[in-house]
Amino acid sequence: MTRPSATKPSTLKTPKSTPLVTSPHAGTSGPPENARPGAGAPPASTRTPVKPVDVHCGPEEHARRLREQTVNDEQLERAAAIFRAAGDLSRLKLLHRLCDGEWCVTELAEAAGVGLSTVSQQLRLLRAERIVGRRRAGKHIFYSLADSHVSALIQSAIEHAAEPHLHHKEEKDDGD
Repeated sequence: MTRPSATKPSTLKTPKSTPLVTSPHAGTSGPPENARPGAGAPPASTRTPVKPVDVHCGPEEHARRLREQTVNDEQLERAAAIFRAAGDLSRLKLLHRLCDGEWCVTELAEAAGVGLSTVSQQLRLLRAERIVGRRRAGKHIFYSLADSHVSALIQSAIEHAAEPHLHHKEEKDDGD
């Protein structure tokens, strides 16, 4: 057998796309963090089989959550429309004022510092979503919240907004 001389090119060739590099992690237990998958891994016959991750939970893993009454899509659409209507700052201010009882359109316009037509337009939208009701007495039109559910919803939202924001901290403490 003959040895290649220093003047002759080596007969060992490597593909140009994969340069030969010695690993700085030689002798360590396990591949480096940035190693390609399968690089330096034991042959498939000696690997421990990995169980596939089941992304679906079975009912036995969670407590049953039964509701006495189910909600249909129509009810959810209606609730979403209520939140959209109440979600505007100027309309929410009107609704908050109406939590105190019935108001005349003129009183609402003066309290908001806007014109009668602006308040009337906002009240028209709230009435179309059945969030407010109206009553006519002579030349005056009085508005009030449609029912106690709307009042509770508005008051709860405002009270919740006033609470300190501890929710993110609690979630992190739970390990989520």
